[in-house]
Amino acid sequence: MGEVLAVLSGKGGTGKTSVCAALATALAEAGKRVLSIDCDVGLRNLDISLGMS
Repeated sequence: MGEVLAVLSGKGGTGKTSVCAALATALAEAGKRVLSIDCDVGLRNLDISLGMS
C-alpha cells in the first residue's frame, strides 16, 4: 500500500510548490514511485518547477 504526503498552507507564497518538487525529486531519485498533483487550479506551478510543459 502506498503512502500519501500532503503539502499545504492557507497562505500563498510559502514555498509549497518548491517543497513538493524537491520532495518528489528526492523520492524518485531514491527509487520510489511518485505521483505529484498540484490542486491549485488558479496558480498551479508544479509542472513548471519540474521542467514539464
